[in-house]
Amino acid sequence: MGLARGPVILAEGAPASKLRTAVIGCGGRGRSHLGTAVGERLVALCDVEDNRLAGAMKFVTDPKTLERYKLSAVDAGSVKQYTDFRKMLDEMHKNVDAVFVATPDHNHAAAAMRAIKYGKHVYCEKPLTHDIWEARALAEAAREHKVVTQMGNQGHCGEGYRRLVEYIQAGAIGTVTETHTWCDNSICPCGGTGGRPPAKPVPAGLHWEQWIGTAPYRDYHDNLHPARWRGWWDFGSGLLGDWACHLIDGVPWALNLRHAASVEAVESTDGGEEMFPAWNCVRWEYPARGAQPPVTAYWWDGKKDGKGNRPPLADELEKKYDRKLGGKGSLYIGDKGIMYTGAYGGGTSFLPAQRQKEVPEPEKTLPRNGGIFDEFVQACKGGAPTTSNFPDSAGPLTEMILLGILAMRAGPGKKLLWDGPNLKCTNVPAVNRYVKREYRKGWEV
Repeated sequence: MGLARGPVILAEGAPASKLRTAVIGCGGRGRSHLGTAVGERLVALCDVEDNRLAGAMKFVTDPKTLERYKLSAVDAGSVKQYTDFRKMLDEMHKNVDAVFVATPDHNHAAAAMRAIKYGKHVYCEKPLTHDIWEARALAEAAREHKVVTQMGNQGHCGEGYRRLVEYIQAGAIGTVTETHTWCDNSICPCGGTGGRPPAKPVPAGLHWEQWIGTAPYRDYHDNLHPARWRGWWDFGSGLLGDWACHLIDGVPWALNLRHAASVEAVESTDGGEEMFPAWNCVRWEYPARGAQPPVTAYWWDGKKDGKGNRPPLADELEKKYDRKLGGKGSLYIGDKGIMYTGAYGGGTSFLPAQRQKEVPEPEKTLPRNGGIFDEFVQACKGGAPTTSNFPDSAGPLTEMILLGILAMRAGPGKKLLWDGPNLKCTNVPAVNRYVKREYRKGWEV
């Protein structure tokens, strides 16, 4: 895959050594963005919850934070606070260089696109978007506006995935025609059963209109905010969206996959009109790429009665090689061997282990630019380009993942024929309405 870097144009008056940063979404994953943002020059914070804004300000002015990032002080009065990212970007764009987006999935695209159109560099949490069309639109916009972009799938900048790609592309396990990826759980519920709970008053300090954002309006109710939104169709992307960016990343990267020819939810149980299925097996079929043969990729997720949903092959290999493969991982099946990666590309290895001694160690052909945040910051300042950028990596990976969710929407046993370049299903047109949602007025992407 190619690498993309836009021109390094800092905001008017910004010192070359420090980026002027803004963070959208200060809780959850957003908390991890604050350190990088304040380590540069934090100018704005945005969150839909007053308590989280206050907590973010407390963090960035804490003496321990200042010591960790070697800062003399942070002038709290100079950091503008907002509850609506639209207003923040409209008012602050001339004084911002880079924007960090860590909202719930359904608002990723709207926030990132607004920033990109203002010419800002954007770091966005995974999955990049909620809908497939949004992933393509962000990739195209990033390329058009020549900005630096990065998605927050940390493992993409780690050594594990780089070694995997280099070994597979050097032919270490021969021709790979099948992969299996699995995830048995997440910190937050990512699916379930039942309808929408009864409406409740919006908690004090929560700006509900801004939380709903691009999604169809609904009243506030239990099991949604904070964190539990991942399991609801309108706002999250299930366990597949929550974890596949960390687990399946090596599949399209190492095998040079782009557009699947078809996708199918082989198995999908529970779920309903409101929530994601909690137990799934999804299969993508990719066509041949030149001399490379077709590839079939599988995703397995869920947990029942303490047992995770894994490919039977994982159980067989554990017994055969007396090795634990865990509740999250990927297997790459070649005609000369098998490779394994765990979460974030960790634990990259061969099955059987002796295979690694039999193949020459490949040359390190991929760049090593530091961690996911550092790579982004340095690229914004004119350093090496980002590797999980929207056009070449994050956008295509997100399209793959969200295509799996489209198959879940269709239901088990319905094979969808996919026209990737044109983003449409050709044999079950009813699912195409999920490729791009209808946005509420004022929240368009």
